[in-house]
Amino acid sequence: MQMELQKGVQRWVVDISQWNPSSQEFSHAMSFLPQHEHPSITGYVKLEDRKRAIVSRLLQYSLVHEVLGIPFNEIIIKRTLEGKPYLEHNKVDHEFPNFNFNASHHGDYVAIASEPLCIVGLDIVSHSIPGKETIPEFIQIFCSYFSRLEWDSIMNAGSCDDMLNEFYRYWCVKEAFVKAIGTGVGYRLDSVEFHHTRWTNIFVKLDGKELKGWRFWLYELGKRHMVSIAKGHPNNATETYKRTLKRTEFDEEHYHLGLHLPNVSFVQQTVEQLIPVSSKSRGVNFGQ
Repeated sequence: MQMELQKGVQRWVVDISQWNPSSQEFSHAMSFLPQHEHPSITGYVKLEDRKRAIVSRLLQYSLVHEVLGIPFNEIIIKRTLEGKPYLEHNKVDHEFPNFNFNASHHGDYVAIASEPLCIVGLDIVSHSIPGKETIPEFIQIFCSYFSRLEWDSIMNAGSCDDMLNEFYRYWCVKEAFVKAIGTGVGYRLDSVEFHHTRWTNIFVKLDGKELKGWRFWLYELGKRHMVSIAKGHPNNATETYKRTLKRTEFDEEHYHLGLHLPNVSFVQQTVEQLIPVSSKSRGVNFGQ
């Protein structure tokens, strides 16, 4: 059973700084996505933002196609009220009780993570240096999002660069957790307190109580980028997100198996690799 479930654990990443499409190439790539996805891509003014948006969508459709074998034009991805993407129920493979995924983009990278049983959240952070403010002034803007313990860790990290890096680490794991459970922007991030040993053995306390049955990872991803993955129990999902899942109750042994599936490394993908092989010479005809 572990071997079957393991196929549902995927980690893909695209470096969009390496993709410089012409208008025609961009339109061709977009032709593989359904019409309802197009406004969320073309609505951006800057090319970099459009690139991130289209690659995020292509990663989602390509990963579902690769893992579940569903043809591109039959994949139905919807979003909860809070904006969490999910695969429509009747398309989910019976081998994977809760196949779900989460994408993120920032800076040069767009990535996706999927899990077959646990809910999963992913966040990428580019270590951008503040423009007008000093680093301490920039960090201070976000102080209300951190617990006292987290804030002290950030403030006592060392140099300004060290403080900024520590700030982004906490921000990254918090965002991955919030995205895993499917909440929107208004979530009380200060109620989510992370503990760690030099950013290993990471665990979280929610309103002061340790949340069992969760795992977290934090990695460096290329130059001045980091990525965090959170995976945990479907019971912790928002009500709207729970309704998109096939199962929220598991016996302890079954859930332990899903929680402790090996966490695979990120596979570097190109945009060309995300386009289905059988369709590369022609656009896919999606229904409206």
